[in-house]
Amino acid sequence: MSQRQILQVLEQYQKSRQQFANTVSELAARPQNIEILQSAGVMSLLRPLLLDVVPSIQQTAALALGRLADHSDDLAEAVVKGDILPQLVYSLASQNRFYKKAAAFVLRAVAKHSPELAQTVVDCGGVDALVLSLEEFDPGVKEAAAWGLGHIARHNAQLAQVVVDAGAVPLLVMCIQEPELALKRIAVSVLSDISKHTPELAQSVVDTGAIAHLAQMILNPDAKLKRQVFSALSQISKHSTSLAEMVFEAKIFPAALTSLRDPDEYVRKNVTTLLREVVKHTPELSQVIVNSGGLTAVVDYLGDCHGSLRLPGIMMLGYVAVHNESLAMAVIITKGLPQLAVCLSEETEDHIKSATVWAIGQIGRHTPEHAKAVATANLLPKLLELYMDAKSSEDLQAKSKKALKNILQKCTYQPGLESLLYDAPSNILKHVLCQFSKLLRHDSKARRLFVTSGGLKKVQEIEAEPGSELQEYINTINSCYPEEIVRYYSPGYSDALLERLENYQPA
Repeated sequence: MSQRQILQVLEQYQKSRQQFANTVSELAARPQNIEILQSAGVMSLLRPLLLDVVPSIQQTAALALGRLADHSDDLAEAVVKGDILPQLVYSLASQNRFYKKAAAFVLRAVAKHSPELAQTVVDCGGVDALVLSLEEFDPGVKEAAAWGLGHIARHNAQLAQVVVDAGAVPLLVMCIQEPELALKRIAVSVLSDISKHTPELAQSVVDTGAIAHLAQMILNPDAKLKRQVFSALSQISKHSTSLAEMVFEAKIFPAALTSLRDPDEYVRKNVTTLLREVVKHTPELSQVIVNSGGLTAVVDYLGDCHGSLRLPGIMMLGYVAVHNESLAMAVIITKGLPQLAVCLSEETEDHIKSATVWAIGQIGRHTPEHAKAVATANLLPKLLELYMDAKSSEDLQAKSKKALKNILQKCTYQPGLESLLYDAPSNILKHVLCQFSKLLRHDSKARRLFVTSGGLKKVQEIEAEPGSELQEYINTINSCYPEEIVRYYSPGYSDALLERLENYQPA
């Protein structure tokens, strides 16, 4: 056999390997092919190609493995059991940029499925290798490495701490200063994933000066970047007053409020989430947001969205109202209650209704004036309906009951109280009658209205256990009226009168 023929055989072998790797990589990009590839034992065929003498074959084989591992946790586990990760980690330090991107993709695809699989990436030295790749010149390698670190850090605090301890945070902060938009997005996303777990992890991000750089990007025209920026600022703010104050001191308000009119719904949601996380800590932080126009902006936002997008806005109103009566009144003045009423009527998910009920309870629990505002918005019957509805979740029923109780204990608005007289069960009715017993004692106009509206008659029809709180309140209400009026509105009185009429003998 001639030299030329021998070289042709070798060349054909190389072309076949390349073609195999390319074809498998393309097939692995389509979910419907995955099961067939797996059952054909494609993993064991790809593994030797990671050590191929031809770099392009190595890269394509790695890409194919990444696509397979990305598809399901079963395939990711197959990659782990195939002892493929150590080879990829080793190669990250020595191969070219194309291979590094493909290898980082495999690590990310394995790590994303579960904390256990992410831990296998950690155990084989994957985090250190990915952090080292953040120092590469090529932005594509940095981006791929950041993706991998993000998929590890997002699972839990322990894994996020490993990423921090490996020195990733300062390098990620440098990445967000790079000109490439895709690199900025993923680097900010990883900082958000690290910050979300604990105050200590959030502090480790803050200590690198990240907040100042994030603050500079809140008005960036790129929607995907803004989503991540506001998410990261929210995750930092949520843990403590001091962290929220650091975010506030970066002077992002009121500029951030302009993004509540952003065309991207997730930018708007993440801005609202940031507001929620800031206002929940102290009355002072709430007041500053209110003074910046944050309440009005959030009420308008609630009118323009639906479903889960509403949740952070609903809770933001509740957190503002929690602090004190003046902040709760600010929610009322900005038409927060009618908007919450709309949310209650439009939303179908119980957890959204629960948040709405909770917010209404926080607004109405402060003073009679606050309770009256809730009552005049016709929300008391709605709260009662949700509490009594067997289809409501336990949480929704519990929150509705608590909100009703807290509002009723302050309510002196007679029409609002009477709206519950006819349908409320005894455990709610006792709070209604308690308020009437206090209201009627000192107000003659209220006593007259209570008679003409049918309220006194209804009270006489209530069946209460002798000696119970409910019976005591009924007795107190009855003591506010002459005995003959109480008797007149008692059940059976008209029958007694007719009987007397029949038995009456004229003189």
